[in-house]
Amino acid sequence: MNIHPTAIVAATAVVPESCSVGPYSTIGPNVFLGEDCELVSHVILDGHLTVGPRNRIFPFASVGVAPQDLKYKNEPTRCEIGADTIIRECATISRGTVGGGGVTRIGANCLIMAYAHIGHDSQIGNHCILANTATLAGHVIVEDYAVVGACCPVHQYCRIGKYSFIGGGTTITQDVLPFSLTSAKRETHAFGLNKIGLERRGFTREQLKSLQHAYRLFLAAKLNTSQAIDRLKSEGLATEDVAYLVEFIEQSQRGVLK
Repeated sequence: MNIHPTAIVAATAVVPESCSVGPYSTIGPNVFLGEDCELVSHVILDGHLTVGPRNRIFPFASVGVAPQDLKYKNEPTRCEIGADTIIRECATISRGTVGGGGVTRIGANCLIMAYAHIGHDSQIGNHCILANTATLAGHVIVEDYAVVGACCPVHQYCRIGKYSFIGGGTTITQDVLPFSLTSAKRETHAFGLNKIGLERRGFTREQLKSLQHAYRLFLAAKLNTSQAIDRLKSEGLATEDVAYLVEFIEQSQRGVLK
């Protein structure tokens, strides 16, 4: 087993022989590592933490640590991370709280860049990117393939829709529309469809056309949100993507950025 002699690994932690634990790393007693994980150095893994296979965690990252919540009283809450995720330098990921469901969860194939923070009870999907110093307060939902740009603070209970892209330095206080480009340029709002990102993910011309039509109704037509939804429903919700967009808006608790 490749564990550096300066690392501290609790006797009850589960660390497969295929893992590499670098210098000065600390692994707590309730940590479970999957196969082929690498802790580069100075990594802290704490709490009831499950890390999937083939994760790579860089120096000074703290994963599964106690939440920054004054109500937390050291309950045995959890943090779970999927496979093939990269966590870069000085990132912090808090475990859940009893009042928020008890689990902070990160999916597979994510990239958590340096100094990013994922607060307690947040739910991150698969293939997500959090750029440098992206900061998620507690209870944030980030859906699959979403990108949160550098220096973006995200308010508690916000939901970031799948395939969306948030530009750097954008403060998020409401839900971010799926498939959207959202930026703080001039003021925080959605600029339109994340067309390049969707093309890279294999969206067809027909899918893009139907989404562009929906976005024109929501963002450019002289219709309020309810009128735009009624128009799309009267047209039959051309694709599953448009139906999901409408459902996302209807379910929003904080309102959406338009």
